[in-house]
Amino acid sequence: METIYTIPINEKFELSMQDKSCGCPFCSLYRKLENAELDRILGASMMEPDVRIRTNEEGFCRTHYDMMFGMKNRLGMALTMESHLHDLQKDLKDSLLGAPGQRAIRRIEKLEGSCYVCGRIEYHFSRMIENAVEMWNVDEDFRQKFASQPYFCLPHYKRFLETAAKKLSKSRYKDLAKAAETVEMPYLDKLSEDISWFCKKFDYRYDSEPWYDSKDAVERTIKFLRSDLHIPDKKSGGGAS
Repeated sequence: METIYTIPINEKFELSMQDKSCGCPFCSLYRKLENAELDRILGASMMEPDVRIRTNEEGFCRTHYDMMFGMKNRLGMALTMESHLHDLQKDLKDSLLGAPGQRAIRRIEKLEGSCYVCGRIEYHFSRMIENAVEMWNVDEDFRQKFASQPYFCLPHYKRFLETAAKKLSKSRYKDLAKAAETVEMPYLDKLSEDISWFCKKFDYRYDSEPWYDSKDAVERTIKFLRSDLHIPDKKSGGGAS
């Protein structure tokens, strides 16, 4: 277990335990990593030669280009783009050997499947998931935090279970899966009730009935089904936390 990750994991699980509106703790961890990487790439690290080499090679996905653009550091972004474009000018030009355009096709295909920020996040996030599994396995305090979570979004619920299945014994994995299901299913049941009631409220027969908890059911369902990512961390005031 890499102890460098235990502090942020505990922090986010504690926060979601205390304030249910924080939602999936794994989404919060992902946002923390994402915001830190974006701050880093537009800060001093953009001038580091090893970082520049990698950003020139890998580029960024559209999501992270948009997020960097929204951070209002256009000079930092432009300097990164300038270096990237200069490299592409060389990489896309046909060599004397080979069929015309094939070098450009191969380079663009490679670029389409890569993003420097996504790669950095994945490196750390995968280790956070592994650590969370190990913390659940050995730490009773963490198991209690885990049991008190509001829910886990479906993509992170799946990933946590998959990682646990690889890391734990069969009997221990069975215990973890049951503990995770005990968190997940009540939220899913409540969410299903809320979205059904939301639909009913558009029937004139229910016009005089209260909304109960259904007004934001659509938004909550999206976050549950597809994660709550690529936004500033709501509980840290935005930016890296």
